[in-house]
Amino acid sequence: MPEFRAHRPIVNPELRRRGIYLLPNLFTTGALFAGFYAIVQAMNGRFEAAAVAIFIAMVFDGLDGRVARLTHTQSAFGAEYDSLSDMISFGAAPALVVYEWALKGMGKLGWIAAFIYCVGAALRLARFNTNLGIIDKRFFQGLPSPAAAALVAGLVWVTIDNGYTGTQVRWFACVITIFAGLSMVSNVPFHSFKDINLRRSVPFFVVLALVMGFVLVSSYPPGVLFALFLCYALSGYAIAGWRHFRQRR
Repeated sequence: MPEFRAHRPIVNPELRRRGIYLLPNLFTTGALFAGFYAIVQAMNGRFEAAAVAIFIAMVFDGLDGRVARLTHTQSAFGAEYDSLSDMISFGAAPALVVYEWALKGMGKLGWIAAFIYCVGAALRLARFNTNLGIIDKRFFQGLPSPAAAALVAGLVWVTIDNGYTGTQVRWFACVITIFAGLSMVSNVPFHSFKDINLRRSVPFFVVLALVMGFVLVSSYPPGVLFALFLCYALSGYAIAGWRHFRQRR
């Protein structure tokens, strides 16, 4: 009798050996964990810890790409994983934190403001992924989602540190949340600082300015960080206004 054998799919040995790079994805996982931790702490009413966790997620997010480039471990998987992590850490987490902290008692306006921020972060990340290699690398198109998250988390942190509750500043929190969400999907240019070459020698006063910057942030982290990211969020509109003024002239 003829022998019937099951047909086995032919697997490319290159695909079988393909895996994921561990080191950069560990930093991405750290950012994702910090964003998830911020959500959990907000649900438990520990809003200051939630705000700090979002800033920690920013640190991990800033390191994963640099580590991947330094170790030559960039991959399509890492890029997609980083984008999903950013959506949790800088999209869903800040929206939930600010809603639970200040916007919850505002009715429909509160959750609409939180949703505007959340959908703004999703659209910002999707547009960033599709515009890679198209736009000027010196500028971001729209406010970066980590900076928007830092603006919202910084507001929560600095107000709690000064003894205010979310109910007392809920209207200001609502305005900041909507402003951050709309800025992410705007066409306003924000400086990316990608043109700074860290391998190039710099004057001594640049190093001194960096040291003073670290001292300033360490002196009062909540207020200084919130002020820095608020200035950065407004800087894009200043750049757009200056460009418009020059074109009119």
